Amino acid sequence: VAAAESTYEFAISVSFVEIYMEKIRDLLDPSGGSWKTSLQIREDPSAGVYVSGCTTRFVTQVSELLEAMAAGQRSRATAATGMNLGSSRSHSVLELRVSRVDCETEARRSGKLVLVDLAGSEMVRKTQATGQQLEEAKTINKSLSALGQVIYALTDDGKQHVPYRDSKLTRMLQDSLGGNAKTVLIVNVSAAASNATETTSTLRFGKRAKKIKNSPVVNERKSVRELTELLRKAEAAIDMQSSYIAALERQGRTASDDDTEFAELRSRAATLSGLLDEERAENGERARRVDEL
Repeated sequence: VAAAESTYEFAISVSFVEIYMEKIRDLLDPSGGSWKTSLQIREDPSAGVYVSGCTTRFVTQVSELLEAMAAGQRSRATAATGMNLGSSRSHSVLELRVSRVDCETEARRSGKLVLVDLAGSEMVRKTQATGQQLEEAKTINKSLSALGQVIYALTDDGKQHVPYRDSKLTRMLQDSLGGNAKTVLIVNVSAAASNATETTSTLRFGKRAKKIKNSPVVNERKSVRELTELLRKAEAAIDMQSSYIAALERQGRTASDDDTEFAELRSRAATLSGLLDEERAENGERARRVDEL
């Protein structure tokens, strides 16, 4: 941002939620000790998957971002277990959105950075969880199992359906898993021999996840000026192609059916006519977008 051209304006916002017992809670809105709960996941063609109604803070410097992260972290659900005095009882999802506007052309670009802290899977015989902690552990393990099923489906060529909607976690990570994103997965393992089984399972999980193929693209919306220029160039190309097709058709009509050269000309004219119809349809879509803007 600091090195960007002077014609660019940026807006940076942050949101922070946790998935606790399959409910989404807003970590940036403590509201005197009670969080927004049961927030809903929505999907938008341009914004992708997002949490509706969660608090969004606009930040202008690193210290403001770190302050928001610290505030959200303090609000997370934690509890003591047999293995950890401050065990996370939820998955947390921090989202940083950046949008850029070119003040000269009004062209826009946007992107988001999603940081996810997954609660670790738990073996009850080791954590000695009971009561509420036991119920939390069951929900955590269930959502991690759903994540594993999504990863399996994305890396199995024979699978047609990806079960993103089986849990709130996988639904929120839909863009990051096989979608419009570049994804990095960091797995946490233990060197203790007593945790060898969990370590092996975790490494297999990471190995499988590496096989996922994402399809990242630039999130860009062209300005009216740029769309109008594309429209003008496309119309000029259509006019030129129309003239060329008409000339080919005239030459084809003057030739006999046995003339191989002119038969090829007629074939080319028919092919170009089909391509021209497609270009006209695309140009109509460009014109519609210009009118909407």
